[in-house]
Amino acid sequence: MDSKTKDGPPVVVAMSGGVDSSVAAALLKEQGVRVLGVTFRLFGCDVARSASGSCCSQTDVADAMRVANSLGIEHFVVDFSAPFKRHVIDPFVEAYRSGRTPNPCILCNQHIKFGALFSFAESKGASQVATGHYARTEAGECRYRLLKGVDQHKDQSYFVFPIRAEMLGRVVFPVGSLRKAEVRAAAARHGLPVADKRESQEICFSGGGSYVGFLERLGGARPTPGDVVLPDGTVLGRHVGLHRYTVGQRKGLGIGHSEPLYVIAKEVDTNRLVVGPKAALGCIAVDCRRPVWPCGAAPAAGETVSARIRYRSRETEAVVEVSGDDGFRVRFAQPVDGVAPGQAAVLYRGEEVLGGGWIVAATPA
Repeated sequence: MDSKTKDGPPVVVAMSGGVDSSVAAALLKEQGVRVLGVTFRLFGCDVARSASGSCCSQTDVADAMRVANSLGIEHFVVDFSAPFKRHVIDPFVEAYRSGRTPNPCILCNQHIKFGALFSFAESKGASQVATGHYARTEAGECRYRLLKGVDQHKDQSYFVFPIRAEMLGRVVFPVGSLRKAEVRAAAARHGLPVADKRESQEICFSGGGSYVGFLERLGGARPTPGDVVLPDGTVLGRHVGLHRYTVGQRKGLGIGHSEPLYVIAKEVDTNRLVVGPKAALGCIAVDCRRPVWPCGAAPAAGETVSARIRYRSRETEAVVEVSGDDGFRVRFAQPVDGVAPGQAAVLYRGEEVLGGGWIVAATPA
């Protein structure tokens, strides 16, 4: 495990009510660590109603309380709804209005789990925070390193890349060295009431439905029809609102053509949805802004790295062309599909997470 000591200050565990974070708390307790569990209330009244039954819902709060009670650990429920709205929901809505495809889970990790949570931990005299992410940290001679989770099918290092280098020594990932089956087995061994609870896959504030419903119910998005066009401007049909589509999407376009078509761009100024053949999806480079480098420094221009442009995308060999504190550009060895402005590009050196940033532009292949 990653925790430094059994006898020092407590470790605050972010408990979502799911099996992973519950096992994280159980494993630390098993080590003899004094564990303080904390569960977030992330939604205001309107969003809370839409989020019923999803991750971080009232049901999840109750599950986290049951787990804490079964483990005999102190548990707190903290209202983080204001920073969550400011740092996660509002940017999510604005991104879609601007034609981008956001990743709210990364923003939540950056600003809530590895931001506001640290402040709460300090108020309780805790030296470290722990989560149920499938990632790892490793102490080296000069610095801590952020590493992928052992279970390649569950690895969540993509989501936690915005941890600042100076905070890595204070973050614990108790399940990062385990596979999912081992986590389930640990939950059963500890008699946790969520041992068989299924995982939540949707965006936590979507209410168990699609992000589109949330945007239209509470985000102020209005379905404004516009033209569906080929890259040369040929009109093929009409779309039902740009926020209902994402780059790389094939199904649900509502148009017929001689070959399969995919969304390749969303033109907000003209309200046009640009579609094309799969070959038109290919990008050879991306430019990113607002980088975070948990490795301590931006990689040098010219370095060969592995890059991931979506959580479920495969890593692609790339060369860092421009690198600095304000952003970076990487050029892929082979064209990659489905690059969407607003998503994160995360860079790796083997098992180590170097860092990443938010995609603002892509260079077509």
